[in-house]
Amino acid sequence: MLRGPRRPLWLCLCLCLLLLLLLPGAPGHRGDAGPRNKKAGSGRPWPAFQGLQERLRAAGALSRRYWALFSCRVWPENCEEDEEALAGTLAPPFPGWGLPLLGQQYLDILTTWYCSFQDCCDSGDCRISNNFTGLKSDLSVRLHGQHLAGELILRTVRGYLELPRPDKALVLSFHGWSGTGKNFVARMLAENLYRDGLRSDCVKVFIATFHFPHPKFVDLYKERLTGQIRETQERCRQTLFIFDEAEKLHPELLEALRPHLGRQAPENYKAQSLRTIFLFLSNLGSNIINEEVLNLLKAGWLREEITLEHLEPRLQAQIVESTDSAFGHSCLVKENLIDFFVPFLPLEYRHVRLCARDAFLSQELLYTEEALDEIAKMMVYVPKEEQLFSSQGCKSISQRINYFLP
Repeated sequence: MLRGPRRPLWLCLCLCLLLLLLLPGAPGHRGDAGPRNKKAGSGRPWPAFQGLQERLRAAGALSRRYWALFSCRVWPENCEEDEEALAGTLAPPFPGWGLPLLGQQYLDILTTWYCSFQDCCDSGDCRISNNFTGLKSDLSVRLHGQHLAGELILRTVRGYLELPRPDKALVLSFHGWSGTGKNFVARMLAENLYRDGLRSDCVKVFIATFHFPHPKFVDLYKERLTGQIRETQERCRQTLFIFDEAEKLHPELLEALRPHLGRQAPENYKAQSLRTIFLFLSNLGSNIINEEVLNLLKAGWLREEITLEHLEPRLQAQIVESTDSAFGHSCLVKENLIDFFVPFLPLEYRHVRLCARDAFLSQELLYTEEALDEIAKMMVYVPKEEQLFSSQGCKSISQRINYFLP
């Protein structure tokens, strides 16, 4: 659970003094302060001191309630009661000690001032940003040639994260040639859903050949993998797990993921349901995607008219029939645990030029149209006759612009 910043004593004292001095209706602000001329020797020593004690006790009680309400404003993850209930506890210890409008304004001002230099979040977890506007912009502006993937990913991710109580993880499988944007989109998701992007405590990235290179250690890998998933879910109520080179994952690792991907029974729901997204990135099925896209373009279709229905059936069939990977024979595919197979289309010359332009801009370098053309021409295009698709997509574009630096 995310903890709020330390609450310094001076801030508590300042808040208490502010509320005590300025709130209308507080003791000391009333016109009738009671009889002042008591007879000496009445048998009640120090009546003024007794009155002060009563006022201090009442002030302390009210200040603690105001502090609790302010605390729930800026550290909601640590708040045990909702704000309305706390406001209701501000019942007057003396008549006139409610939550007057001016007191509410003081709380609003103090909250705004505090949040001007500290993290305050409506979600209660400042690590989670869920910037869907930024995600939509990135997918439409920074991602080139992938209208189908961009629309599908935005719709499914936003729809899932806005569910009040999801009963399973969202599982997306990205398929396409290297350099078409699979890793790029995974990074976009991390950057727009989490404040710290891929470095967030709520995001884990696994690369099959790097994290799980030796089949003989698969039992150890299974234990570590499931442990990391469990620990990450305990730390964060919204998590993202990315598996790159998914087609190279050991079958037993895929099997170990089953409990985390399947639908949960209602009695297993938590009071605050977890939201988990699994992304599997793979080159599997890329040849079928390329073949279908080429046939559609030859038949007169515009690239932007290609839909998921054109590609997904043959893509799934190719994945299931593949003998080069256990991915298609795993529980993920056989038990329909993957919500969507997302095809990434092969990139054309015009898309490579856009990638080159973005590479120049990201390094704040000037460029010419001739430079963009020269970089695009460095790539290898296939098929041999049509020379239509870049065989590397936009991969290594950033390195190629070094040739044009002064």
